[in-house]
Amino acid sequence: MTDSRLAIIVLAAGQGTRMKSSLPKLMHPLAGLPIISHVLATARALDAAHVITVLRHERERLAELVAFDLPESLLVDQDEVPGTGRAVQQAVDSLPADFDGDVLVISGDVPLLNAATLANFIEAHRERAEVAATVLSAFPTDVTGYGRIIRGDDGSFDRIVEHKDASDDERAVDEINAGVYVFGLSALRDQLASLTTDNVQGEKYLTDVIGLLRAAGSEVRAVPVADAWLVAGINDRAQLSDTAAKLNAVIVRGWQLAGVTVQDPATTWIDLKATLANDVTLLPGTQILGSTTVATGAIIGPDTTLLDCEIGEGATVKRTDGTLAVIGVGATVGPFAYLRPGTWLGADGKIGTFVETKNAVIGEGSKVPHLSYVGDATVGVHSNIGAGTIFANYDGVTKNPSVIGSHVRTGSHNVFVAPIRIGDGAYTGAGTVVRKDVQAGALAINVAPQRNMVGWVETNRPGTDAATAASQSGD
Repeated sequence: MTDSRLAIIVLAAGQGTRMKSSLPKLMHPLAGLPIISHVLATARALDAAHVITVLRHERERLAELVAFDLPESLLVDQDEVPGTGRAVQQAVDSLPADFDGDVLVISGDVPLLNAATLANFIEAHRERAEVAATVLSAFPTDVTGYGRIIRGDDGSFDRIVEHKDASDDERAVDEINAGVYVFGLSALRDQLASLTTDNVQGEKYLTDVIGLLRAAGSEVRAVPVADAWLVAGINDRAQLSDTAAKLNAVIVRGWQLAGVTVQDPATTWIDLKATLANDVTLLPGTQILGSTTVATGAIIGPDTTLLDCEIGEGATVKRTDGTLAVIGVGATVGPFAYLRPGTWLGADGKIGTFVETKNAVIGEGSKVPHLSYVGDATVGVHSNIGAGTIFANYDGVTKNPSVIGSHVRTGSHNVFVAPIRIGDGAYTGAGTVVRKDVQAGALAINVAPQRNMVGWVETNRPGTDAATAASQSGD
């Protein structure tokens, strides 16, 4: 049910220069989703009456992403006046005139802060009607650089002191400002009007609103978060890596508790959108990425990366790189297979060692055991493609299809020059280059009699080890 008394402001106007990247900071991937997508998902889960996202740098790219993830969010462009205070001020000005509830302010670069934690935070703020604002605090291991929460002798909130302005005693405080706030709208609006840029950075700071509220005699609370990692922000790639590792550990543990065997959590990565059934086994060095789904009893890994793949029940995929591939029930893949988009392997089929596939439909029980390339091809059921087979699908201008029937047996080291069709039950001889269609039940071979030139080595390579061995062989 929509919380009619809640508005959420998502701060996403920062430039993110410390990422040193052409990609906007908030669009860097984290567990398969852009950083800001995690924050927008949390905002959506809280079901607020209003969500406002404040943008500035890389505005168009971020606006497109916000429109996709949270289309109901109102977009507000921050003007030339810098600072989080100014961003919130403009967002508040965009709220409907009849709204008079609470305003939750969250940052687009704090992706691990979940809806349950924020719901408890909002509830704590609403416990006392006289509280004008509530600050989310935390107790991280390293407090360097953070603003400190200073409390009075009775434990009540007194003020926030920035690290650079703190005394030695204040720097010894281990409770920090997490940068997440809930304000009563009327109190927030009154103090936003008093913000100035009279500081070294020339910015309007949202933290100054807390000081102004306290100076006006308003009550402010600070509520600690249960785990400090929930409010970890991302400003550079090192922090992105740390956050990714923490989130992945949570994801992996969640799947373990749901009945998935993960042999080595430290080397296993699972994206948020991936889906795993119970009794799946993930071996070391496995990455389950994108919207990959893995059915019951499948074994994935070791050293396997699957992106947007569908793995059937009881299938085995070993040392394989796969993208947009479908693997059927009981099928086996690898080791050292490369599944490109459009690969479809039927039930009990096999794609073996050093096999590459692309736009290939391989039917039930059919096998491509080793050392082959299968591109733009359809293989029927219970056929076997011999070792070292190449589907020559490209004529230099266009890609052409090959159709292999059911119960076909092709010899080793074949080349199928597309477009080509091989009928059901046909055979092809070893070393055959197939340029013409093969009828059902036929044997296709290239007739080229073998010619042995007796004495060639001794005549043309005299004095070599080969010539000596040949002369001494007695053959």
